Amino acid sequence: MSEYVFLFRTNEEDRRQAMGTPERAQKAIQAWITWMRDLEAKGLMKSYGKPLETSGKVVRRESVTDGPFAETKDIVLGFIVVEAKDLAEASRIAQGCPFIAGKGSVEVRPVDQARAAER
Repeated sequence: MSEYVFLFRTNEEDRRQAMGTPERAQKAIQAWITWMRDLEAKGLMKSYGKPLETSGKVVRRESVTDGPFAETKDIVLGFIVVEAKDLAEASRIAQGCPFIAGKGSVEVRPVDQARAAER
């Protein structure tokens, strides 16, 4: 089994719409809880990661800019780490994420085990 990071991406409009009323917020939160518990019950959850603020900075050699990032309008709201046998299986697991029911997406990235072991 290998580790994969799921980065949860959306835009501000979709995030506001999903959390816009107490009822929608409750429904969205419950869907997340159900999905996360299912991953845990199947032994796929490696780390719950952390929720992230919607603002941030992008640091490049010659500049520092505010996020969300103008070129994509995406914001990364958080991440988790799951275990899967390969990238295809990790992608299938991500398809169950309630986040993609709206305009959100899940970026699936393999953990570089060689570099992680160096730490």
